[in-house]
Amino acid sequence: MRKRPPAPAWIRIAAVAATMLACAGPASSQLLGRGLGGIVGGASGGLTRDLGRPLSETVGAADGTLAEVRRQAVQRLIREHPEAVEADAEGAPVVRGEVLALAPTEQALAAARAAGFRIGARTSAPELGLDSVTLLAPPGLSAREALRRLRALDPQGQYDLDHIYQQGGGVAGPAADRGLPASRRAIRVGLVDGSVDVSHPAFRGTRVTQQAFALGGAKVTAHATALASLLAGADGAFRGAAPGGEVLVADVYGTTAAGGSAAAIAQGLAWLARNRVGVINISLVGPPNLVLGAAVRGLTARGFLLVAAVGNDGPAAPPLYPAAYPGVIAVTGVDARRRVLPEAGRGPQVAFAAPGAEMAAAMPGGGFAEVRGTSFAAPLVAGALAADLPSPDPTTAAAAVRRLAAAAQDLGARGRDPVFGFGLVAFDQRTDPARVAARVGALRGP
Repeated sequence: MRKRPPAPAWIRIAAVAATMLACAGPASSQLLGRGLGGIVGGASGGLTRDLGRPLSETVGAADGTLAEVRRQAVQRLIREHPEAVEADAEGAPVVRGEVLALAPTEQALAAARAAGFRIGARTSAPELGLDSVTLLAPPGLSAREALRRLRALDPQGQYDLDHIYQQGGGVAGPAADRGLPASRRAIRVGLVDGSVDVSHPAFRGTRVTQQAFALGGAKVTAHATALASLLAGADGAFRGAAPGGEVLVADVYGTTAAGGSAAAIAQGLAWLARNRVGVINISLVGPPNLVLGAAVRGLTARGFLLVAAVGNDGPAAPPLYPAAYPGVIAVTGVDARRRVLPEAGRGPQVAFAAPGAEMAAAMPGGGFAEVRGTSFAAPLVAGALAADLPSPDPTTAAAAVRRLAAAAQDLGARGRDPVFGFGLVAFDQRTDPARVAARVGALRGP
């Protein structure tokens, strides 16, 4: 058999499987296959379209297969949407013809205008010390060439492409289960992803506030609905980390192929910062980015806790972002036997392990699906931390991480290690799919 040529570097290190088409209404679902003060250091990915393969063919496969799924999904996104998406030098998807400028001077903006660039959206977030501007390239100029020209015009400036970050994990199968929510513990937590189907019974006692930050407005996705249910949902036998809490959702995907851009994510994070949400879950993945990195630094310096999944590209893959940024709480996943997922990323950034397989989560339109991936471990950790950090504060945030680390079950090598971090938490928060009649294979994905 003919050997496939190696994938570009970024695609080879990206996380698992694409997400499927975001649902147009509650009856149709989008599916998916992205250290504080030296205390702590991941994400998983997917694309917004149905790629037409049963999820069971990819979920739980070897990490090489998962990387191949991602490689094909990224290439398909770029191939099918050339009007909105192009590739950077490493093959990562970026918004076509756009460059992000971090804290540009007025002289630099004037020089860009004189060179034919147009000034696009501006993200001004004093609460994060963040100021970025989107520069639109002259017609016919690629983003890569636009970046080169802007750096030549302003060698002292800070410029980067507008990378597209992807959702991740795996959802397999909806089913119906109803029941009255049980007792709840009030928390307040943020979520950066798509929009949530708030009509699901799991959110009956949960306050969900949503704001869109991408082109085309809000669009409900299965990934976001599943994550929000794991954060604060409750329905019959199903329980999230902190049932009945308040979830603030920043939809950074919208309805276009360029959804999930670094600029949109930065805007969503700034909104959550203005609302003083102490803990933010972001199960997305992509390469390092100048603007996203600045937003993360602004959050962690001000006492916010950003919780992200380490990703599903296997133990040999380099770290993924935003999980690999200093100060981010990077989370890996384990199965029902407390074994680390074979597809989970590893490294010094790993802070905690939590259930990430053989578990159920809510789906748009009602019912539950079995989910798999580090994407779904992260909200269980975020919910646990949010109980101790209702609003941002550096001292309180550090204490919350220390308490969780002290309560973690040490697995693997003694002490903190690159596989399980400080250890396993929230294991009792996993809802067995059989308890809520979640079927496997009824929905289709990449």
